[in-house]
Amino acid sequence: MRIDLHTHSTASDGTQSPADVIAASKKAKLGMVALTDHDTTAGWEEAVGAAVREGIRLVRGIEISCSRAHRSIHLLGYLPNPDDPRLVIELARARDSRVSRMDRMVERMAADGIPVSVEGVRAQLAPGATLGRPHLADALAAAGVVADRDEAFRDLLHDGSKYYVGHYAPDPVAAIRLVRGAGGVPVLAHPFATRGATVTDELVEELAAAGLAGLEVHHRDHTKADVERALRLARRHGLVVTGSSDYHGTGKLNRLGERTTEPRQWSRIVEQSSGVKVVEP
Repeated sequence: MRIDLHTHSTASDGTQSPADVIAASKKAKLGMVALTDHDTTAGWEEAVGAAVREGIRLVRGIEISCSRAHRSIHLLGYLPNPDDPRLVIELARARDSRVSRMDRMVERMAADGIPVSVEGVRAQLAPGATLGRPHLADALAAAGVVADRDEAFRDLLHDGSKYYVGHYAPDPVAAIRLVRGAGGVPVLAHPFATRGATVTDELVEELAAAGLAGLEVHHRDHTKADVERALRLARRHGLVVTGSSDYHGTGKLNRLGERTTEPRQWSRIVEQSSGVKVVEP
């Protein structure tokens, strides 16, 4: 069975609805797919119905935006209980922070004469979706400022840009405990996608001691050296090894199923979960 454990829909910054992500996963000959939108479970209900119709197994998950020393770290949480009070509160806090952050980024751009507005950004947002920089990128493209998301992030929206504004994000140790408390299983997403500058070996050791279950080893943004490093760390700390596409529809080049997780590694994740179950067709 081919398993892809990292995808995004219009519930966050993907370009396809949850149902369309599931349909595309079936077309890509996946047997199981995880929907892991940023800081939200809003896409789960639609995805469940689509998974049953399409005859594909669905893993309900989230991707929590974390921060340590002003550096971004992403944590995937698989099969958590979405009604866990602490999880609900924390995700709502993160989403609310994204709204005020977007207002400030738009203000900074407008002050420099860049033709973008909060209304223009919201026009790119699906109902109930988690607001993020990709929506600002889409608004800039719609206004003719840039050609596409890639150009927007390269020139205007990267972390070092004068227009960049941070948002609330929990420490990864706190996020791991949050996922575990909700019966979910935490896996560190693309840890070395920024060429290892964010996640050190020492941090992986700290997170493993705090309850981290696995590392997303096989990812488009990892070099061969990154993969070898991640595999060494996984062996050293007894962590699950996953592989995923990090699919965003047309928002990124990533294609469904381009990296996958071995079934025996997935079994190790299921053994640790006590939240929601995998949706079976």
